[in-house]
Amino acid sequence: MSLIHILETEYTLTAIRAQGAGGQNVNKVSSAIHLRFDINASSLSDWLKARLLHLKDNRINDDGVLVLKAQQYRTQEANKRDAVQRLHEIVNAANHVMPMRYATRPTRGSTQRRLESKTQRGQVKQLRGKIAAD
Repeated sequence: MSLIHILETEYTLTAIRAQGAGGQNVNKVSSAIHLRFDINASSLSDWLKARLLHLKDNRINDDGVLVLKAQQYRTQEANKRDAVQRLHEIVNAANHVMPMRYATRPTRGSTQRRLESKTQRGQVKQLRGKIAAD
């Protein structure tokens, strides 16, 4: 699977005020970022759109819009990079398909070793019993 790159025109970035501690600066500077990505209107394949929309993710609303909030860093530029990177990670994770698993049987040797170790362990536990006094 190849990595998918999303164009800048497909998502919108909005600067908002960050929550939490930050002193006087937090009330003046809009350093947090809201990234909005409309899955249905994007240029992704229909298969990938369906996989993204069926994710159990609270960040995807009923209209099919993925909303990411980035406020980890103090600067707006760093939060923009973080939000875009997280968007790419989500899309590329949905694009990755795990290979089908098929049932296998344990080898005869491994089964034999397992049963021998169980027998040996049972004998050790049996020797722990009380000694019969005659």
